[in-house]
Amino acid sequence: MSVKALFLNGTLKKSPQESNTEALIKKSAEVFSKEGAETEVIRLVDYNIDYGIMEEDEGDDEWLGIHNKIMEADILVIATPIWLGEKSSIIKKALERLNGVSGKTNSKGQSIFYNKVGGVVVTGNEDGAQAVSRSVLYALTQLGFTIPPNVDTYWVGEAGPGASYIEGGEDNDFTKQQVSMMSYNLLHFARMLKEQPIPAEGNTME
Repeated sequence: MSVKALFLNGTLKKSPQESNTEALIKKSAEVFSKEGAETEVIRLVDYNIDYGIMEEDEGDDEWLGIHNKIMEADILVIATPIWLGEKSSIIKKALERLNGVSGKTNSKGQSIFYNKVGGVVVTGNEDGAQAVSRSVLYALTQLGFTIPPNVDTYWVGEAGPGASYIEGGEDNDFTKQQVSMMSYNLLHFARMLKEQPIPAEGNTME
């Protein structure tokens, strides 16, 4: 069964600058493409995204187009570098914008994000990947996304300043294993939910 996967890249580097986060995204995207999934990557910093807990804003805000792509996707992967031990500011902004539609429902009265699955990709050169992953995955499940097992993929190298992913992590066995587990588990669950959506009994918002 065909599914659509969307990556939101929270790098602070505008295109076409090299992004370690995008390099790790590509490893997962290759799995999705091999398995027949339609895959797209959006580098958020290339868009004008206003601050706020809202669906859309007036003026030159470009979030609505991104939101529409999220709604078309079966899989959403939030990808972020670590800065000062935290997810990037633009990922925080994106999660706040997603929260702006947290009260909207589908035709069954469930969250509009029900039957979508979520994962997280994290890069950096210091510790903090598990804390960042926990924060992002918790936010997604609160919004209504389904979180399968082992859907956090990361590379942070040794503690302290050092090589970033492209320079030092592309051949790391642990990260490669995590890429595989995340990608296939997201695919498995996305296909299952398309075939058998979550019943509305006992979990409607209305």
